[in-house]
Amino acid sequence: MRRGLARVLSKAGICSRTVAAEWIRAGRVRVDGALVRDPERRIVPERAVVTLDGRRIGAVAHAYWALHKPRGFVTTRSDPAGRRTVYDLVGEIAAWAIAVGRLDRDTSGLLLFTNDTQFAERVTNPTSHVPKTYRATVKPRIPDAALEKLRAGVVLSDGPTRPARVARIGDRGPTTVLELTISEGRNRQVRRMIREVGGKVVTLVRMSIGPVELGDLAAGAVRELSAREVRALLRAGSEER
Repeated sequence: MRRGLARVLSKAGICSRTVAAEWIRAGRVRVDGALVRDPERRIVPERAVVTLDGRRIGAVAHAYWALHKPRGFVTTRSDPAGRRTVYDLVGEIAAWAIAVGRLDRDTSGLLLFTNDTQFAERVTNPTSHVPKTYRATVKPRIPDAALEKLRAGVVLSDGPTRPARVARIGDRGPTTVLELTISEGRNRQVRRMIREVGGKVVTLVRMSIGPVELGDLAAGAVRELSAREVRALLRAGSEER
């Protein structure tokens, strides 16, 4: 099957498709000895000899990483406004790994990275319903009736949400600390759900994705997932469907 050259490099696990396209346009990639500058050039990977900077590429072992994303970083490879990105935090894996989903600039917590595009698609696909747990500090204090609305599902501008698991951790001064587990991945969904029941999120931390937990990973730090965690995460997705 013919595939675009940038996709071939990304499938090999050496970089994202966006970075592959940049490398190709820069003249770093050859196919069967000929320089190719078109990222969409279609080739048969099994038959072609593809080289990057003179080195033949082959399949790279899949790897999976967890980052504790701090507040103030955007989940994008580059930012026109010059804001700091999560790729500034992940060191050498930034050249070939992609973020699995995203967290907005003001949300901290668990963010996964991988060079396994099928894994990323499975975890982020809305039909997978992989649960994600967040800890939110909300003001003003949230009454029990509002929590029941969240548990039943609320109606947002893009439609009703699935029911959420919600637990009150405690009330602190004028705020309430909640733990919410959702099985969707809409843009700024938790913040919008809280707003719909009359609250405003002060801080938001993603604590887990499926069975993979943030734990005591320091802010800005990265760790590799174990094979057991990867298998459990894939099962979590399949079990929810």
